[in-house]
Amino acid sequence: MKLHIATYNIHKGVSSLRSMPRIHALKQALTSMEADIFFLQEVQGRHDKYATRHATLWPEQAQHQFLAGESHEAVYGMNAVYDHGHHGNALLSRFPVVASSNHDISDHAFEARGILHCIVQSPKADLHCYVIHLGLFAGSRKRQTEALIEAVLTSSPPDAPLIIAGDFNDWTNQLSDSLREYLGVTEVFDGNLSSRGFGSYLRMLSGRGPKIKPARTFPAALPWLRLDRIYVRGFQIESAQVLHGTLWAKLSDHAPILASLALK
Repeated sequence: MKLHIATYNIHKGVSSLRSMPRIHALKQALTSMEADIFFLQEVQGRHDKYATRHATLWPEQAQHQFLAGESHEAVYGMNAVYDHGHHGNALLSRFPVVASSNHDISDHAFEARGILHCIVQSPKADLHCYVIHLGLFAGSRKRQTEALIEAVLTSSPPDAPLIIAGDFNDWTNQLSDSLREYLGVTEVFDGNLSSRGFGSYLRMLSGRGPKIKPARTFPAALPWLRLDRIYVRGFQIESAQVLHGTLWAKLSDHAPILASLALK
């Protein structure tokens, strides 16, 4: 079975400059991706100030429901709550979602973070999908990754097809090895390994192999930092790409990742 998935930090549906609504353009962009499952971060479940200030540009529905439209089912994990609204992670699925839960992994009072776990009923198998957005501080990310590993081990069978996707804020790539070791996952860009250069030669001599690096996704206008990831288990990775350029730079500060998978 072929599966197209995407992960995208949508920056709450507003532009990076002047916080102008971009939610309608975002919906068109998501539709153009033709993904079966979207893993979304910074989704605005409610924002009374934007809704009042931009009444003609702000949908009456919550963002996850608006973006899902009629083609996808939407599940929302509320993480950050404030007087005028709330935001969190969301999963949009073309297939039925038979179960879902949201795990609080906030590490301190200034960053509300969560893991949204959904079981998606695909035509071939149940897929365990986890939407993640880790913190800005290295210590928090390490503890949140440990919580993620524990959540996956306790909430999904060891042989279940697995997808973990989101904004890991892990620009130094310190967390991937733990996920590979404990969960048996592969990052979708692991196949894009360079075997050239003196550094690769030294790693080969030491038996370490090529250095594995996720894709650059931030900032969207000129991606440099490696923040967003898709980890999978039980799938063959057929392709993976970062969508960037002028169009995507207008929609969010992150560039989305689109991957094509085949269920083994």
